[in-house]
Amino acid sequence: MKILELQIKGFRSLKDVTWKPGDLNVIIGPNGSGKSNLLRILELIAVSAQGRLGKHIQTLGGIEPLLWDGRVTEISWKIETSPIDHWRNQMRESLTYQATLAQIGKSSTYRVGREVLGNYYRVQTGEKPDPFKLIDRLDKKANIFDENEHRFVAPEESFSEDETLLSLATGPFGYNKLIPLYRRELAAWTVYHDLHVNRDSPIRQASVARLEKRVDPDGQNLISVLHTLYTGNRDFKHEINAAMNAAFGDDFEELVFPPASDQRIQLRLRWKSLKREQSAADISDGTLRFLFLLTVLASPEAAPLIAIDEPETGLHPSMLPVVAEYAVNAARRSQIILATHSPQLLDAFKQQTPGTTIALQQNGQTVLNVLADDKLQDWLKGYSLGSLFKSGELESLE
Repeated sequence: MKILELQIKGFRSLKDVTWKPGDLNVIIGPNGSGKSNLLRILELIAVSAQGRLGKHIQTLGGIEPLLWDGRVTEISWKIETSPIDHWRNQMRESLTYQATLAQIGKSSTYRVGREVLGNYYRVQTGEKPDPFKLIDRLDKKANIFDENEHRFVAPEESFSEDETLLSLATGPFGYNKLIPLYRRELAAWTVYHDLHVNRDSPIRQASVARLEKRVDPDGQNLISVLHTLYTGNRDFKHEINAAMNAAFGDDFEELVFPPASDQRIQLRLRWKSLKREQSAADISDGTLRFLFLLTVLASPEAAPLIAIDEPETGLHPSMLPVVAEYAVNAARRSQIILATHSPQLLDAFKQQTPGTTIALQQNGQTVLNVLADDKLQDWLKGYSLGSLFKSGELESLE
């Protein structure tokens, strides 16, 4: 399930934007243009499906600082997505999910106002398919489509005004199997930003050995995920070793995970030229960030949507072609979104030119321009994507 079109209103600098991403996307633009805000709203939508919306907005200082320039009273999104793989035989077109978070008075509290999931086409042999809704909510009034009874019913359980109905899909939605599947896909969207790799960060410490196959948004379970996949998946191990050899040459041998105290495991790098393995505590920031990116992009059970803010941070330019190659491969199974300032990263996409979105600040709000592929390809016959970015020519292409 991938985003076909995303409409956002009222969130920070995203006063009113519509964005149509592809499978592989880079977002570029000057500082303060709103690139990070686009990733933040994707994170907010994922959190809303997880049932953590209230706590998440509270950690951000309430809804008031999230509202565009303090001049609007609600945040809304509308997402058109491709069908869920498990239900393609019952769908012809896209799913649409929309929700509105309305400020209560002039406070920092809010309530979920309008919420709708549906607008897809059920296959009906011999009949013209008509769009309909799976969830239809307006404030505290709600209806859910019962696929067994073929009618709308009210939820049997009460629901909180600051959480979405979709997030309760594990509870009162036994009468519609599609809703929990959609919730699971949306909740799995993962946005990575502000990766902490300082010397005392958990990412460098011994980790409790447990089965984990997906890196958390804060990246701090990296060692656990690496251990699970590297020791249990031969193809993943080959991918990581190949990338490390491409970045560091034949001197890299392998990753090892010796036991530590209290059922914990450590991460160490084995080099052919060194007798002693290098511990995670001694790995450079750039190497640790590189391993993080490889793990996120090469995971066989990657998130359906992966967004990474400034993946080039801390990396040597020689590593960027490897990151670009792995992003291209990851886009075959996940929707990839990279927000970057790096001309070198843009130039690293030799295998496939990503969909390119320019973020600009105009009159206090973000404008997103998706570059037309035909015009971009014409320019790329004589210039690289990175050189166009540095020259400012990309901003004039639409």
